Amino acid sequence: MATFFGEVLSVYSRAVEEDEYDDMTKENEEDEEIRREIDEKRSVHVQWMNSQTHSECLQCSDLIISVGPNACGFISAYVLSSGGWSAVGWVSLWNERSHGSSRPLTPPVSGEPACVLYQQNQNPSVVICQCTCYIAEDQLFQWTEKVLGCVQKRDLHVSVLSDCAVTEYKTLDYLSGSSTPFLRALKTGTHTGRVACPLLEQPNIITGLPAAVLSHCQVQRIPAVLYQCYSDVTHPDSVTMETYKPALACLSAAVKCDECPSAEILQKFTRVTEVQSNLYT
Repeated sequence: MATFFGEVLSVYSRAVEEDEYDDMTKENEEDEEIRREIDEKRSVHVQWMNSQTHSECLQCSDLIISVGPNACGFISAYVLSSGGWSAVGWVSLWNERSHGSSRPLTPPVSGEPACVLYQQNQNPSVVICQCTCYIAEDQLFQWTEKVLGCVQKRDLHVSVLSDCAVTEYKTLDYLSGSSTPFLRALKTGTHTGRVACPLLEQPNIITGLPAAVLSHCQVQRIPAVLYQCYSDVTHPDSVTMETYKPALACLSAAVKCDECPSAEILQKFTRVTEVQSNLYT
């Protein structure tokens, strides 16, 4: 609309603006509802094997967390296979690569990717958390808060065993094939015990769940140490798994390690990757 002097004025319509406002409000409410449903679906929960809910934190002196195929394979073959451990709980979660929350109240079946909590029968204060499933980046903080929140923090010591590709390791020296696999350690400021290998050199960093756990322990002043194995294999391998043995010697004296698991046990937790194709086939 133009005035007598040629000035152009915008036409104001209360009805149109109110309709646009109502549409925007409706869209915002729908977006919030969708975000709420996604957040609820991606939430992390600690479930217990028995019907009784643990109202109090587990009395725990040593929490050992294994992350990755070789770290979890080592715990299965060298520690859990010796007996004396009972599954007491699991961590239910859902993401694009882990669908555990489709049945959040049902324990994971054997061989299924999951996060399972084991307690030593003779010494219940020693707990192992074996994590073989994928945890998304936006779930790392939740996972750490929920798992470490279910154990008492007084006199607690946390140990983390994890895998990493040797291509992620930064060094000025040449790494030959004979030098892998190898261990590197990273500890919190309150950890005073000895470590079984050299500390991780700069500018190397850790990522994922091990980094989340170590960061939480550093903030909460919980003594913790990470043992990261750098390897050139991506599947469970008996040579790589054996690399963790020195780390276990520095952990709780209550954790007994089977020095020489049988070939049958090792084969159960390792697999041979067949070559699908190469330059000559």
